Amino acid sequence: MRADNVASAPSTVLGRQLGDELRGMRERAGLSTSVVAEALDCTKGKISRIENGRSPVRMPDLTAMLQLYGVDDPAVHERLSELARTANKRRRGSGWWSEYGHVLADTYRDFIALEAVASSVRTFQSQMIPALLQTPDYARALTAASLRWQQPEEVEQFVAVRLMRQQRLTADPPLSLSVVLAEGALRQQVGGAAVMRDQLAHLANSASMPNVTIQVIPFSVGAHASMAGPYVILGFPSEAAMDVVLLDNPSGSMWLEGASEVETYLGLWNDVRTKALPPAESLELITSIKELGA
Repeated sequence: MRADNVASAPSTVLGRQLGDELRGMRERAGLSTSVVAEALDCTKGKISRIENGRSPVRMPDLTAMLQLYGVDDPAVHERLSELARTANKRRRGSGWWSEYGHVLADTYRDFIALEAVASSVRTFQSQMIPALLQTPDYARALTAASLRWQQPEEVEQFVAVRLMRQQRLTADPPLSLSVVLAEGALRQQVGGAAVMRDQLAHLANSASMPNVTIQVIPFSVGAHASMAGPYVILGFPSEAAMDVVLLDNPSGSMWLEGASEVETYLGLWNDVRTKALPPAESLELITSIKELGA
């Protein structure tokens, strides 16, 4: 049996989901990791790491495992193959964002990598317009005020990252984006009055995109469950992939993938979007605030 020289990589949300499915199939087939390792000519450790989401799954290995487990449904093969390809793409960190490593923390690169393979984003923002809908000047003003990027060239590179991320909204297929904004985010004078006028105009224009939904939760609502802070919930195209929650903070970004944690944030999201104004009324409020600031 050949040695397993593949280094153990950090677990990924998608990789772990794939591993859970493969473990369940193996157990239902009544096979031990030793038997599977013998059939694939690898170590038991490799099978364990695949099932724990800590090693990538090569397509020949995935095909062999499914055959060994008696899984012959072409739809299942295709779904798990797509999940494996997506998980491996994220794990390699080979996306366009790798070119900006000098201005991006590791956790922020992970954030972008997950966003890049997501099919949907649902986000509540209490203080600022979400990155996917920011104008260059608005993003520039936020970045310069962050105290993290002091050099003008670093600020410009970070703004470039934000603009690159926005291409997902017009990709094929486009990212589905649902946003709930606290009214304060519309009134905070980021970059000054002129920058905010342009930002609110861009927000209003973005609301006309079929894959973008924007709602505003007005001051008049009073207290609500999401006041503790902003969050992002990402969904993925594969039926097998669970949602993941991303939280942004001054030291970087982190994601939550536990079922109970995700369920908590889904509850927060459903509450805040129900209490927010409908999209049409939200657009009216955005436009009125823009005109008042003109």
